[in-house]
Amino acid sequence: MANNPSARKRIRQNEKRNERNTARRSRVRSFIRKLEDAISGGDKAAAQAAFQAAQPEMMRAADKGVLHDNTVARKLSRLSARVKALGAPAQG
Repeated sequence: MANNPSARKRIRQNEKRNERNTARRSRVRSFIRKLEDAISGGDKAAAQAAFQAAQPEMMRAADKGVLHDNTVARKLSRLSARVKALGAPAQG
């Protein structure tokens, strides 16, 4: 167990940070889930609106260090491509 004041403070800070990061990660997942639902529903307008809402939240998570920058960039790129493909005719 922590036995000096600085270690106790560090534990308190870590607990607060953990709560914040967990909440932010959960929030990002919720936005992504709404976007996935809109994409699977086939409604391009709803999907674009959901993407517009999810993008800043995901970027904020990257800025705060909750998610890695490249992870967010990759996910946004893939989601954007899926939204864009909704209105296009099937290829292949």
